[in-house]
Amino acid sequence: MVSIAPLNALSKSRFSDLYKGLLNEHPDAVAAIACAVLVGLGWQTLALGWVGGALLFLAAAYVIGGFESAREGLTTLVQEKELDVDLLMIVAALGAASLGLWQREYNLIVDGAVLILIFAISGALEGYAMGRTERNIQGLMSLTADTATVVRQEQEQVMPVSALQVGDQVLVKPGELVPTDGIVTEGFSTVNQASITGESIPVEKAVGDEVLAGTLNGYGALRLTLHQPPESSLIQRVIRLVQQAQTEAPPSQKFMERFERRYAQVIVTVGVLLATLPPLLLGWGWEQTIYRALVFLVVASPCALMASIMPTLLSGIANGARQGILFKNGAQLEQMGQIRAIAFDKTGTLTTGQLDVVNVLADDPDELLTVAAALESLSEHPIGAAIVQAAQRRALTWQAATNGQAQIGQGITGEVAGQSAVVGKAAFVSAQVQARGQAVAPRLTKQSQQWEAEGKTVVWVAHGGTMLGLIAVADRVRPEAARAIARLKHLRIEQVVMLTGDNARTAHSMAQYLGIDQVHADLMPDDKVAILRQLQQQYGSVAMVGDGINDAPALALATVGIAMGTAGSDVALETADIVLMADRLEKLEQAISLGRRARAVVRQNIAFALGLIGILIIGTLSGHITLPMGVLGHEGSTVIVTLSGLRLLRN
Repeated sequence: MVSIAPLNALSKSRFSDLYKGLLNEHPDAVAAIACAVLVGLGWQTLALGWVGGALLFLAAAYVIGGFESAREGLTTLVQEKELDVDLLMIVAALGAASLGLWQREYNLIVDGAVLILIFAISGALEGYAMGRTERNIQGLMSLTADTATVVRQEQEQVMPVSALQVGDQVLVKPGELVPTDGIVTEGFSTVNQASITGESIPVEKAVGDEVLAGTLNGYGALRLTLHQPPESSLIQRVIRLVQQAQTEAPPSQKFMERFERRYAQVIVTVGVLLATLPPLLLGWGWEQTIYRALVFLVVASPCALMASIMPTLLSGIANGARQGILFKNGAQLEQMGQIRAIAFDKTGTLTTGQLDVVNVLADDPDELLTVAAALESLSEHPIGAAIVQAAQRRALTWQAATNGQAQIGQGITGEVAGQSAVVGKAAFVSAQVQARGQAVAPRLTKQSQQWEAEGKTVVWVAHGGTMLGLIAVADRVRPEAARAIARLKHLRIEQVVMLTGDNARTAHSMAQYLGIDQVHADLMPDDKVAILRQLQQQYGSVAMVGDGINDAPALALATVGIAMGTAGSDVALETADIVLMADRLEKLEQAISLGRRARAVVRQNIAFALGLIGILIIGTLSGHITLPMGVLGHEGSTVIVTLSGLRLLRN
């Protein structure tokens, strides 16, 4: 037989581990749930006439639900000499409990416990909405190599990047991450800089060029000379920029904190005056005076005021999630309603981020693509891959090229179907054709120049000494981008800006096509941050839409950072406040509209809460409101503004 005792022990152990895990990861939520259970038990036992049990349950609810608020309120009082809403809530709740014990009206103790419960729930929700992790920094750190291969006296030695010094010779082999910024002193290769600059096409690097830490080396080995310490590399500056930008609290958060403390100071001061001056000046009895002062603290407690915001924002977050818009921060939903300017990254945001054949000029396009694909299938270059994919989409077939030879930085030569073939840059291919006595048609040169002016990469193709034609390769613009930008302007967004690491010619061509107002090209990550600061000075609230590592500092600094969910890098997704889960730019219009609705509902709720608090205070001072009536009005207003906030669940 199987013993029951070990099974029971195992079950208890698992339950204990689960409880400890929940307590460690979600302490505010656990406290709020425990407080709710205890308040319910206290109310039920009091209804059954078991006063002792009710007092025990309610006392536990006060301690568990109010501990964190009391601690924060007392800490603020002692360290900053400031009164805040947390302390005001504790005073009002304890006042209600004391009055309940004094007059043996134990329902007042329940009312005080409900006040604590409301704030416990609000604190838990706020913790989830405002909590941030440091995974974005960890994601950035994953782009930096821990070690580097240093060449000393022609001997390779692996050592920590942190130990490198200016002047060291570093060897970067094919396929490796560049460990730190350096100048190429030997070798030639293509380097994928998409993680830093956002450029979609790998950049050729030769002697004298600078390569950046965190970029990916291509097919050739490079020897670098360090011209600055590793901690000064661009990727390290990106990390520091993200850390700095995330410490900048939004203005609305600062305003709300100041308002809460000033409000609490006024209410507590008035409460103290109400409890002491009437007996001294008007001859009131102390019992009546204290009673009215406690009623004042209850009705003036800003529960309804605080509930005016979070339920509304959480409802908006839920609404956005249904539409594929992930708001990470409730405050940012409201900020979206204030956006006056939007900055876009280009590659992977306004474009798909993948190269594609967009134009072909030839008498026989199928022959052109067949020859080009036969040669480019020997290459791993992204442009070659785009040409091969274009040929495959046309269901073309070809024989493998022979005697293929890559001419670094120029193109590829070989034999296709027994005849010489060449694919590459204009000068390289034209020279091969002219060497055989063939002329290059002027229309090809003219068309090539026009496509290049549009920001496209042009590939020339010749076969058997004859020029076959041209292939234009480009990063394709998202089909919905132009309409999305038009809709943003319809929403009265004052300025739409492009920030890109790509070249100015490509950026301006695309901006003109999409209807973008400003273009800033050839940017590094810190350049984007500087321009974003200028936009914020000019327009106040500015959103940034991006997808790459290079966008992370700007996303963190922006009033609202928006990342593309599918195409976005891990760091961009973690840094951003909003994620467009399906990479659909048209969702920006919905996000802004939802933010404006949220702001409107919040303003309505605040106006209602303040108005009702004012009415209750007047009624209390005139002696027409008892404590149960005050609690009823207080709780009723809280329920009303909460239900009002739930309106945002509707599309």
